[in-house]
Amino acid sequence: MNTLKERQKDIRSAAARLGKHVYEAEVTKIPVPRRELQHSSPKLVTLEEAIRLSGLKDGMTVSFHHHFRGGDKVVNLVVDKLAEMGYRDLHLAASSLSDVHAPLLRHIKSGVITRISTSGLRGELAQAISEGVLEEPVIFRSHGGRGAAIANGDLHIDVAFLGASSCDPLGNACGYSRSENAKSICGSLGYALPDARYADKVVILTDDLVDYPNTPNSISESDVDFVVEVESVGDSSKIASGAIRDTKNPRDILLAQQAAKVIINSGYFRDGFSIQTGSGGASLAAVKFIREEMLRRGIKASYALGGITAHMVKLHEEGLIDRLIDVQSFDRVAAESLRDNKMHKEVTSCEYASAEEQGSAVHYLDIVILSALEADVNFNVNVLVGSDGVIRGAIGGHPDTAADSALSIIVCPLLRGRIPCIVDEVTTLITPGSTVDVIVTEYGIAVNPRRPDLAERLGQAALKVVDIRDLRDKALSIIGTPAPLSFGDKTVGVVMNRDGSVMDVIKNIID
Repeated sequence: MNTLKERQKDIRSAAARLGKHVYEAEVTKIPVPRRELQHSSPKLVTLEEAIRLSGLKDGMTVSFHHHFRGGDKVVNLVVDKLAEMGYRDLHLAASSLSDVHAPLLRHIKSGVITRISTSGLRGELAQAISEGVLEEPVIFRSHGGRGAAIANGDLHIDVAFLGASSCDPLGNACGYSRSENAKSICGSLGYALPDARYADKVVILTDDLVDYPNTPNSISESDVDFVVEVESVGDSSKIASGAIRDTKNPRDILLAQQAAKVIINSGYFRDGFSIQTGSGGASLAAVKFIREEMLRRGIKASYALGGITAHMVKLHEEGLIDRLIDVQSFDRVAAESLRDNKMHKEVTSCEYASAEEQGSAVHYLDIVILSALEADVNFNVNVLVGSDGVIRGAIGGHPDTAADSALSIIVCPLLRGRIPCIVDEVTTLITPGSTVDVIVTEYGIAVNPRRPDLAERLGQAALKVVDIRDLRDKALSIIGTPAPLSFGDKTVGVVMNRDGSVMDVIKNIID
């Protein structure tokens, strides 16, 4: 005989060797239909309960994403609740902050938030920080740099609060919904995915709680601790706000045409090329001219990368781009394409642009078109601080894509109003000149001396290639030499390079 009773001695012996106890308890089953049981999931809690159960304490780091852009409601909602509950000295680590987050100012002044890490700042909040309202300097990272910092522990997140357009009671979440009750859509959650993976605790906020399983999902239940149902996580109509725009400006169209000519004659415009365009009007308009030449030559791109727009979706649907690789959907058309199109792939910010990720998509990027607030005679670029010294932009993936692409093109006018865009030295160094290949202006095309191969090809194509110092001189001849900015002694921002080194600091502005 070899019964369970007779094996007890051996069972106890095995348990002792493994350092385990011997099974004794009876399993009590819950005889409730499992669909009903979903809605009593222990993960389903109120926002206040989620905060308390997360173990959040004063001085800890909370994170957010910005995929709803100007329509985001999560940051203000959560920070208001944190203030109400009496939290202090928190580090706010958002992937980016914009005009809609101006209410954070009162929480800075009251001591709820004392540190910020982000990619960008805009509006009233940026103005106040530029003036020195925050005691600690803001840490600015590129999108790839932020993803890498989270993954390697340089940016440790205690509690992530992540808005999702749908989520089930177990925590499977994504940036769109397939239900009849869908209230919002943002598409890719690429900038939220490292937070979900590496944060100590993860709270999903959703305005569409759906039945399990919510598939396909961007964020897995295994990474989620709590699910909070709220009235609204964001206004989807405001995703395409700010710099994401079509342009009818004749100057932007001219710049777009010139950028397209650079691409076409660069040597990289061949069947199977890969491309990313920035968010500026000229960058987006260049896509239209590239399309015409692709049709004429009968070539197509292997993939389009980055913040995906309706323009790229259209080219994909026309068969001119094989795949879309999306870290942030820049408009509703792109968000819906991600939901409906199996060739439209969502990626994390690490997979998109981390210098530490071997398979990062930017490593295999041929061409990128980027905008700039200003560039200098050494090809350094600033996309963060305005000509008045006020923070008014975002680093985004600018330095990531410029560094890793085969061809990086900066498109900017010679002047904006009475402000020169080609200067002796940029106000703030964001993208090093060693990574910038070409600067396109309406007065000519400057090629980095590091790229004589490009200069030769563009010259052979009869494009107007000029010395970048001539562009600076042209700007000064039109508007004269601007008065120097008045900065104080307080450091209000620290700019991190994508490799984790400190590249520049931003000083406070003074009247």
